[in-house]
Amino acid sequence: MNVFLEPGHLVRHPGQPDWGLGQVQSVIGSRITVNFEHAGKRVIDGNVVALERVESSEC
Repeated sequence: MNVFLEPGHLVRHPGQPDWGLGQVQSVIGSRITVNFEHAGKRVIDGNVVALERVESSEC
C-alpha cells in the first residue's frame, strides 16, 4: 500500500493515532518521511508499517 504514497499525501499511522494527521515529505525506497501534527517529522519503514492514506475530504 505504501508504494502509492507521494510527497504531499496525507496519512495516519495506524499504531500511533495520537500523532494525528501527517503529510508525506519524501519517499525513498521503503523509507517514508512524514511530518505529523503532534509528533513532528518521523521516518517510517514502509516494509513494517502500512500508513493509512487520508483523502483531503476526510480531514
